[in-house]
Amino acid sequence: MTEHHLAQLNIGRLRAPLDDPRMADFVRELAPVNALAESSPGFVWRLREEETDDATGLRPFGPDILVNMSVWESYDALWAFTYRTDGHLEVLRRRASWFVRDPAPTLVLWWVPAGTAPSLDEAVERLARLRADGPSPEAFDFRSPADPPGATAT
Repeated sequence: MTEHHLAQLNIGRLRAPLDDPRMADFVRELAPVNALAESSPGFVWRLREEETDDATGLRPFGPDILVNMSVWESYDALWAFTYRTDGHLEVLRRRASWFVRDPAPTLVLWWVPAGTAPSLDEAVERLARLRADGPSPEAFDFRSPADPPGATAT
């Protein structure tokens, strides 16, 4: 077991409310994609509300912005799920149908001690740090990954 796991937060501004027919395909895919994530190698944890089993009711960025937050054993595990898992990749390819493109970063990655789940407040702060300062060991993205704390350079 590693000493650190990779946390991720991604956000998206909705094109329409979740109960709008234009969002029906997205809403229909939520549970299957969440189940796919949970069964994927390296998955550790995801943010969810008990009532809905997802995070669609949590709106720290405003009423029209959804959040998704999870923890993975490694960068490679999250990358593989995001870009190599058919069910997720199909939904990812359709994101422009459901979410408005944002020129600012909408995804942030950071390392957390293994066995801990980050708070939503921490995730909000990490995204703000990435947007303000660019990638760093405390807040980065897939294009500019950072090694876990204590990792030795090879």
